[in-house]
Amino acid sequence: MEATVKWVDGRMFVGESGSGHAVIMDGPADHGGRNMGIRPMEMILLGVGGCSSFDVIDILQKGRHDVRDCVAQLTAERADTIPSVFTKIHLHFVVSGRNLKQEIVDRAIKLSAEKYCSASIMLGKIVNITHDFEIIEV
Repeated sequence: MEATVKWVDGRMFVGESGSGHAVIMDGPADHGGRNMGIRPMEMILLGVGGCSSFDVIDILQKGRHDVRDCVAQLTAERADTIPSVFTKIHLHFVVSGRNLKQEIVDRAIKLSAEKYCSASIMLGKIVNITHDFEIIEV
């Protein structure tokens, strides 16, 4: 895996993934930025949410469950001192579908957290990561 991060100006950078996708990162005005893009730590949080969501959908679909939507709502706490690392991350999944059973969704989330999601498993070695979910019947 490869990526490039190029400085634009102020505290703005353009990150480009090896697969050719780009994202703008920027800081707040009080840190020399113009607030024109996502913060780097927000990208890490989104990476955890994306990785976990990918797994949950993949597991449910492979099990031929009628999943229609999956939203991961993430909250995180950071240390008050520098470096302001994450100290806690919580993922709340809102999974929509037909006839989805609690134990099936719970199992998919646990498999992601314990076996498949590289991002959360890596961060989980130093950050307290928790999960819960709700199911919406559609």
